[in-house]
Amino acid sequence: MKIKLNYFLAAIILLVLSSCGGKQNNKLAKNETVKAEKVFKPNWESIKKNYKDPEWFNNQKFGIFIHWGAYAVPAYGSEWYPRNMYLDKNRLSATLKVEKAGATREYLHHKKTFGDQKEFGYKDFIPMFKAENFNAAKWIALFKKAGAKYVVPVADHHDGFAMYKSNTTRWNAYDMGPKRDILGELFKEGRKEGMIMGASSHYAFNWSFYNKEKYFDTTDPKNSDLYSKKGTDPTQPVSEEFKELWWNRTKDLIDNYQPDILWFDFMLDMPAFEAYRPKLAAYYYNKGIEWNKEVVLQDKNFSHEAFPEGTVIYDLERGKLPGIRKLPWQTDTSIGKNSWCHIADWQSKTANQLIDDLIDIVSKNGNLLLNVGPKADGTIPEDQEKILLQMGDWLAINGDAIYDTKYWRTFGEGPTEVAKGHHSEGKNKAFTGQDIRFTQKEGKVFAIMMEWPKTNSVVIKSIQEKTDKITSVKMLGSKEKLKWSQTTEGLKVEMPSNKPCDFAYVLQIDM
Repeated sequence: MKIKLNYFLAAIILLVLSSCGGKQNNKLAKNETVKAEKVFKPNWESIKKNYKDPEWFNNQKFGIFIHWGAYAVPAYGSEWYPRNMYLDKNRLSATLKVEKAGATREYLHHKKTFGDQKEFGYKDFIPMFKAENFNAAKWIALFKKAGAKYVVPVADHHDGFAMYKSNTTRWNAYDMGPKRDILGELFKEGRKEGMIMGASSHYAFNWSFYNKEKYFDTTDPKNSDLYSKKGTDPTQPVSEEFKELWWNRTKDLIDNYQPDILWFDFMLDMPAFEAYRPKLAAYYYNKGIEWNKEVVLQDKNFSHEAFPEGTVIYDLERGKLPGIRKLPWQTDTSIGKNSWCHIADWQSKTANQLIDDLIDIVSKNGNLLLNVGPKADGTIPEDQEKILLQMGDWLAINGDAIYDTKYWRTFGEGPTEVAKGHHSEGKNKAFTGQDIRFTQKEGKVFAIMMEWPKTNSVVIKSIQEKTDKITSVKMLGSKEKLKWSQTTEGLKVEMPSNKPCDFAYVLQIDM
């Protein structure tokens, strides 16, 4: 009788538990069905139908890019040193179609400093790339102080050396060089501190990145898994084997690190990878559903047709847009004027320039992804660190006008126009005291003056007397009560007696 009673009690307990958890079990069952069906199919019709730009990305506004790899060891030229060190007279003559092309300065520097490219090739920098002073926690702490909300380290550059523990190539930072999972350590520390973590892949261009001559180590079959299996013919099309390797390498990165953002460089938008683009988007977006988070796929999309509008977030390299884009977008640029990776003659932009860029981009509904170039030993150079901290100080005072804001009815006013398109930043002129940019949030309009006005007052023409009802005006970071009035010319504001910060100045206008 006791045994029967125990069975009876057990049955009642199971019945209660199943009824209590029934709704949850049904929910889980539905979720499993969603996963099984895979919302995104590998075609643009399905992706367009189901995709929506994640709102969280547009709210973050400011992120950090990191170009760091074995190319930081020679610290010469740029992150394209691995390519340019193999560009001699013969190759230049063939590719540039000129009769008297000289070797690149990287080629000559390498031969003089490290020796012949047959004996000492790019692969020989990898054992020298030790990252002995790398500290992921310190990097993340610096990026947080800078005011960044997301971090995108380069996972795979054109050179073919993976900065993570790879399951598809022996040429990776866990098994060679630093012998550490660089990407994994940054992801762990970043997520611990509440940062959004992404990764970039530039690997598609590895097929054509290295130039091949019999007198270089790039043609040695033993190195083909680093330098690619492309032959000496520069016109040789991308092989199916390489494309499959690219796909497996990309899946490895997605599956093992679950990046919130996945950023791709050029070549992926070329015809050779046409079939892989919808396949990639569907796979990654379905993974996001599986991970229960919205993910962001980005591509520079040079051809403007590779990824249809509204299927990925558009990215501009070293360039901006002339006006508002209602869909989210991003500029990626470097603190360095002349390089993305650390080089001995690195030339930094100023914090003032970069803050102005951030403001201009945000006023047009964009984000700024700002690159740092650490040294080979894992330290971030002092001048770059100083600039990041200056940006952080400015954002600590004025961040309310940047984070979680939306574009206003006009992005700005003033005489200075912005060049548009990829690699256009060198054409831009410095902003003046007459240049103003706008953002808005929660009934507040922020008028951001790019420089301090030459007079003790400013007139904001875009604020209209008849339609804009203002309740108060203040300057962020200042305790002074401002005098203001609305006229037919616009909103006139008397400047405070002291500047609250070192760079752009923000008026908060409550409507």
